[in-house]
Amino acid sequence: MLKTLRWKFILYAAITVFAILLLLPTLTSQLPPWFMKIIPADKIHLGLDLQGGMYLLLTVEGEKAVESYVEQIKNNLRDELKERGIPVGKLETEKPDRIVLEFSGAKEKVDNLLSQRFMMLRELSPSSEGGIWKVRLVLDSKETEYVKKRAIDQALEIIRNRIDQFGVSEPEITLQGTDQILVQLPGIRDPQRAINLIGQTALLEFKLLDEEGNIDEALKGNIPPGDMILYQRSVDPQTGAVRKNPFLLKEKTLMTGEFIKDARVSLDSQFHESYVSMEFTDVGAKLFEQITGANVKKRLAIILDNNVYSAPEIRERIAGGRAQITGRFTTEEANDLAVVLRSGALPAPVKILEQRTVGPSLGQDSIHKGIVSTLISAALIVLFMIVYYKFSGVIADVALMLNIVLTLATLAIFRATLTLPGIAGLVLSVGMAVDANILIHERIKEELRFGKTVRAAIDQGYHRAFSAIIDSNLTTLISGIILYQFGTGPVKGFAVTLSIGILANIFTAVYITRVIFDFVSLRPGVKTLSI
Repeated sequence: MLKTLRWKFILYAAITVFAILLLLPTLTSQLPPWFMKIIPADKIHLGLDLQGGMYLLLTVEGEKAVESYVEQIKNNLRDELKERGIPVGKLETEKPDRIVLEFSGAKEKVDNLLSQRFMMLRELSPSSEGGIWKVRLVLDSKETEYVKKRAIDQALEIIRNRIDQFGVSEPEITLQGTDQILVQLPGIRDPQRAINLIGQTALLEFKLLDEEGNIDEALKGNIPPGDMILYQRSVDPQTGAVRKNPFLLKEKTLMTGEFIKDARVSLDSQFHESYVSMEFTDVGAKLFEQITGANVKKRLAIILDNNVYSAPEIRERIAGGRAQITGRFTTEEANDLAVVLRSGALPAPVKILEQRTVGPSLGQDSIHKGIVSTLISAALIVLFMIVYYKFSGVIADVALMLNIVLTLATLAIFRATLTLPGIAGLVLSVGMAVDANILIHERIKEELRFGKTVRAAIDQGYHRAFSAIIDSNLTTLISGIILYQFGTGPVKGFAVTLSIGILANIFTAVYITRVIFDFVSLRPGVKTLSI
């Protein structure tokens, strides 16, 4: 019995020491290099309500992703019909997920093309009049859901990449529900810049200018077929006035930003202005060389999110896979543009559903109040247990302190975020830890009143209290899991600390205190228990 007890004591002591070591990176940054190599250096992260920062709840506009996908299908379908020599009278999108197709000729050829290359489209109400077929094609519902889900997954990854390159320490970017993205940026100093960086679609396109068309006539509404009007937006650095310069462009996009391999900020030595230097992938480099070679002496517009940044003249074939975006950028603007180009374009626009900013002073006040409330509650409980249960109360207090250490150590090793509601969950778990000890102590006192020996009273006391402790803690744990699964950020913070605290409570109240009581009761000559 003593040998088993000794091994339990060594095991529990090792767990306690390890928990304290896990907490050290949270408590201090002055740790030797060898410590980081042996002990995990993860620490508890403070939530926005404790250290300040920005909270954003975003949603991805999945319908826009579907619309872009259908537009791409429409263009591919036009090319395929042209290759097969099928005359097309009308081919346009009627709704975000629907295409209207009018053609003349054998319908069997079109049916074969749709079944072989465009399985994602379903045919609706085909009709024929005078040899002209009119068909409505709708995107399959499963394909629609897949496109929306893919857009959310891509947006989550792209936003995470942008934030990482933005330089925010310890950000939290997670999927919430099925179509929402939660972004928490602790300690951020420029919220608006972060919003602009996150929300920018960053669709980069290269289009040719229609230099033969009349821009004045186009501005009056007489836009030539196959053309479009976009503007170059420029801000006067002296007055801040915004000026828009119109361009008449060919609708056809020659190249997009999907071929960008890298984007970096450079400085023009002559004009001392920042610009963005782009490097294309191997495929992109060949495509860019073909485009520039076929359009020498023409102007190529560089467009980002429908804003013309520059429209330089192509003087010669450009090999090497490099290009530049100029536009009188500040260094900060050029850096942000390089970030979004490197991370890629969002598959669909994102919309801000909720935005909150917490100041660091408010966070410090929350930390102070949270620590004070935890210490006061712990001190009152410790004092009560000592006064009411005497030496046995001291044992319960040891388990209580260890319960707090284990809870915080678990938060550290899982890199959890501690919030103000999380502190409330910690305080509640402390109260529940004492409740378990009270149940055990009262059962032991009952057994002693029945005249049993100290050893027998301890055995029966733990046996009778065990089921009640497990039942009460298990039901609370289930509630915590449900709160975490379906709750929002603050509720999840409460649920995490509460659930971890309950598991630590079962370990400390049932097993740690039992080892201490066994050591006391097995000493020779022990006939009474201070309880």
